[in-house]
Amino acid sequence: MKIKIALAQFNTKLGEVQANLATHLELIAEAKQQGADLLIFPELSLTGYVLQDLAVTTAIQPDQNDPVFNTLLDASRGIDLMVGFVHEDRRHRFYIASAYLAEGKIVHIHNKVYLPTYGMFDEGRFFAWGDSVRAFDTRFGRMGMLICEDFWHASLPYLLWLDGADILLFQSASPGRGLTADPRLSSSTWVEHTNRAYAGLFTVFVAHANRVGYEDGLNFWGGSTIFDPNGDLVVRAPDFETSLCVAEIDLNQFHRTRARLPLLRDERTNLVQSELERILGNHED
Repeated sequence: MKIKIALAQFNTKLGEVQANLATHLELIAEAKQQGADLLIFPELSLTGYVLQDLAVTTAIQPDQNDPVFNTLLDASRGIDLMVGFVHEDRRHRFYIASAYLAEGKIVHIHNKVYLPTYGMFDEGRFFAWGDSVRAFDTRFGRMGMLICEDFWHASLPYLLWLDGADILLFQSASPGRGLTADPRLSSSTWVEHTNRAYAGLFTVFVAHANRVGYEDGLNFWGGSTIFDPNGDLVVRAPDFETSLCVAEIDLNQFHRTRARLPLLRDERTNLVQSELERILGNHED
């Protein structure tokens, strides 16, 4: 099976959910015109990133009763969507979240597990921590979603891989920082190296959408990418520019790559379990 994945990178309007929703609908229409099967938006694509106290006023309880989600669910009847939003749960806790929507239904919601609260980041002051990571089934196979800091911790992509995910979907609002010898920022280089490593180590497709634009002094660099199970670059969107980048991936590549490199077959999960139990139990032997 071959599928077309679209990566949307744009400058969200901070706290303006309706304006951002309108941009989503425009990009969905454009992606459908280009034949895309799945469209990935960046982290907090419906709200903007530096929300702070706006997190409460922009939050959504994701179901058909919410007019924003209802609109997106209707749009998902022609194309699968991964959108970013602030998730308010039934007990009024607020999470940075991703939703996978398809055929008018909510297929899966992931609440961000790792909240950076260091340097320029302040997420832990305003959001709750997600406490689970799960792969989920789609019409294109089994997938997993992570948000920004989540994929800086190797445990989460590893768990999704063990849970059956063959396509990892990453979204971020990654600000540019650090200089290198080439024109690209070091933050974009770090992210790209990390995504390439996961694709090759786990023999999976890794699709990543990052936002662009300025917000509260932060400059988001874009550079969205897709890597294949060999760790080879399929497509890279431009840095610092609004873009809708569409690329086709061939799921038959799993057969070719995993026959040559059977890392999944040989993974010793029981060993990992026993050693984690030893480490967490503080055993000395």
